This record gives sequence, structure tokens and C-alpha cells, in this order.
Amino acid sequence: MKRVHVTLLVALGAVGLIVLDQSQSAPLNPYTAPPMLALGSGLAASGAHCAAPPPPQ
Repeated sequence: MKRVHVTLLVALGAVGLIVLDQSQSAPLNPYTAPPMLALGSGLAASGAHCAAPPPPQ
């Protein structure tokens, strides 16, 4: 295989994953979605391990 073939194969795979994701996902509601950038908005981080309080000792 040459590089062109590998590049096309990877690009086709990426496009296939995007199409699969779009076909399986429900559309987002922009009115209930969190802000993209919440810098200085006062909103607390949630939903990630970095937002969890430390375990009790």
C-alpha cells in the first residue's frame, strides 16, 4: 500500500465514524446545553472526575 491509499482509508474511516455518530445520536437542544466556554460565569464544574470532591479521610 502506498501513502495515498492509507490516507484515503483513514479519511474514509473518519467520515464513516462521523456519519455513524450523526445517525445514532439525538439532536442537541441548544436551550438546555451547557455553555461552550463558561469562563467567569460562576457555573460550577460537574460531570468529571476533576469536579469530584476529595475522598473523606
